[in-house]
Amino acid sequence: MIGLSMKHLRYFEALARLGHFGRAAESCAISQPALSVQIRELEELIGAPLVERGSRKIRLTSLGEEFAERVRAILRSVDDLAELARATQVSLAGRLRIGVIPTIAPYLLPDVIKTLTQRYPGLDPRPREAVTQRLIEDLQEARLDAAIVALPVSEPTLEEIPLFDEEFVLVRPLEDAGKPVPSSEMLHEMRLLLLEEGHCFREQALSFCNIAAAPPRELMEGSSLTTLVQMVGAGIGVTLLPQMAVRTETRSADVSVFRLLEPRPFRTIGMIWRKTNPLVSQFGPIAEIVRDAGTRKKREFGDLPDVSEAPSSQLFMAD
Repeated sequence: MIGLSMKHLRYFEALARLGHFGRAAESCAISQPALSVQIRELEELIGAPLVERGSRKIRLTSLGEEFAERVRAILRSVDDLAELARATQVSLAGRLRIGVIPTIAPYLLPDVIKTLTQRYPGLDPRPREAVTQRLIEDLQEARLDAAIVALPVSEPTLEEIPLFDEEFVLVRPLEDAGKPVPSSEMLHEMRLLLLEEGHCFREQALSFCNIAAAPPRELMEGSSLTTLVQMVGAGIGVTLLPQMAVRTETRSADVSVFRLLEPRPFRTIGMIWRKTNPLVSQFGPIAEIVRDAGTRKKREFGDLPDVSEAPSSQLFMAD
């Protein structure tokens, strides 16, 4: 079709995916009026409307829905061709779209990106932070090359490589430092602070506490680990924290941190990518960089004594 360009297709895919001209324009790094012009132009080229425009949100026409599916398939194929060309290069170079879940990104990503850019000067890392399900969808639609997540994800189209394990620790108000560490069953009777729904760390914490069928006495939610720790410092309740987040998140909060009783909860951090991605052979060195960064974070954290094994003066507390 004369006049139809990849730019038209990418703009339309963003609009179909996000359902909003403003968010789609931001995703494409153009102005909203410019995006609107491009979509109008595409509809003129097609000869039929693709979008129903509302005051707040757009809807795809029946043709628009079918067109969106075809466009996604085309864009995946084009991206695969670009990745195939990159896979022939001796050294990693070009754009690397890597996703990271929010309970990993602030603590691990700076070290990973720094090492990647030092080791591969021609590499252009493009990190994206999102919850696991969103990252999986973006991988499957070829909007990401790889992602750092908690395993398993158990998606047949994705390869998953475990890199390192980290414990969950208990964060309590500072005045609770001398109290015995509660068992997972005892957490049912406490005011437990957790991330909001959609975060895999929330599900892992609930699983450890065996709360799937029987909710705790009081369950409160926060939007980030920072919020949860600050709420604990204010005496609102207790929370669980992944090991790599402890130094950062407890630095400015009046809290005490303890290892939990055996069997201690932990998560496995790894990388995932599409099995069909031509860059598969180049993901190994990236995975090693992530593994090394995670290992360094664990060394920074050090060992927390069990409250049953040490006086409170030896326990790790926030400064």
